[in-house]
Amino acid sequence: MNRYIQYMYSYPHKTAYRALENVNLRDYFFNLEGEGHSLYLHLPFCESKCGYCNLFSVTGCNQIQMDDYIDAVLRQVKQYKEMLPHSSSFVEFVIGGGTPLLLESEQIVRIFEAVNTYMPMDADHKVIIETAPNQTNQEKTKLLKELGVTRVSMGIQSFENEELRWLGRNHDSERAREAVQILSNMGFECVNFDFIYGLPGQTEESLIRSLRMALSYAPDEIFLYPLYIKHGVRLEQEGRKELLDSDYAYALYQCGSEYLRENGYVQISMRRFVKKSLGSLSQGNGALGKEVQGKEFPTNMLPEFNECGFKSALSLGCGGRSYLGRLHACTPYRTTRRDALKEIERYQRTEDFSFVTNGILLSDDEIKRRYVIKHLLILPGISKQAYRKAFQADLLEDFPIIKDWMDQGWLEEHDSGHDYIGLTPEGLGLSDYIGPQLISEEIVKKMKEWEQENA
Repeated sequence: MNRYIQYMYSYPHKTAYRALENVNLRDYFFNLEGEGHSLYLHLPFCESKCGYCNLFSVTGCNQIQMDDYIDAVLRQVKQYKEMLPHSSSFVEFVIGGGTPLLLESEQIVRIFEAVNTYMPMDADHKVIIETAPNQTNQEKTKLLKELGVTRVSMGIQSFENEELRWLGRNHDSERAREAVQILSNMGFECVNFDFIYGLPGQTEESLIRSLRMALSYAPDEIFLYPLYIKHGVRLEQEGRKELLDSDYAYALYQCGSEYLRENGYVQISMRRFVKKSLGSLSQGNGALGKEVQGKEFPTNMLPEFNECGFKSALSLGCGGRSYLGRLHACTPYRTTRRDALKEIERYQRTEDFSFVTNGILLSDDEIKRRYVIKHLLILPGISKQAYRKAFQADLLEDFPIIKDWMDQGWLEEHDSGHDYIGLTPEGLGLSDYIGPQLISEEIVKKMKEWEQENA
């Protein structure tokens, strides 16, 4: 059994999006009324492209090109300000990429000034940013702290130089340790490190060495990702996809996850491990919350039970997604540098950002699937009561496959105030096998069409 089919970080995937006509964001901005929404900015610039990366990002851009991009972002921010409901308020501002800290300090300041001027942010909103070891220096890290950044997530992937070279990372172990030290000393509310398992030649011993090194800096969170080699990435072009072994990757997962749990981290999902000690949590007041399946879960980590699975999100820039009720919108998904640059240039020429030209309008069935996927794969799981309240329907009648998974020991029912059905320890490790089975036939068809068209 191949346990690693697809990472369900969002649903539907961008490869299911298609061209849209006569769709105006103004008709969907009512979804941003009130509090609790997210603001996302995509900065698609990287120093180099990792061997496994299929994200919307480009290399080789100079500061003038980045300035032109920021100019477009500022125009977009101002237009969105005029469209937002008066009651709108964003609870978090997330900056991803790409490698955001590839920008110069002055460019980063321009972005923050524009967002703080034109976007309605909660008084205690969180600011989250991604970084990479080569771009993490004392000057920019201090600037992030001064600008109010609360969480920094850095992709390290390994502290083993041979593994870093195999993955196509352009930093070495020494540079990663220097960057980790800088972040750890800056006093952010949350510091997270990402690691990858499953590459050929990696051993349980080398994985534990990397995790042990990371834990010596006491990060607030660790994300442990299986290696995927998707269509079009450099590792696929080099013929390395055939070297992946699902069974061996699973053994490494079991080893790594057990090590993190034994060393004071609570497993929230297949990938996410949160430090259990008080005051170390990434969001909220740092207090530990509900007791579920014998584990303590931060109250703030529990899922939101609103209509679409979570609050709406508005995206700035080229390559990020907006989630506005039934409407999911994004520039066309591109994986090659040439095609991504064309989309960036098209974005920079845009005069009216209110029109949506690419995305998907979710049916009632797809909204239900999205809700289940976004809750079931994160502990403590999904509430039957909350599902009934949201959709006036029975969870197990709508999704009988959940009962099958319970019979197989991958899910279990427990009562913690909201009659949750949650993943068992075995089920957690099978999240990338379980989740894809909830994709509708229509979405599967669209994703396959995209793959064929982009072969």
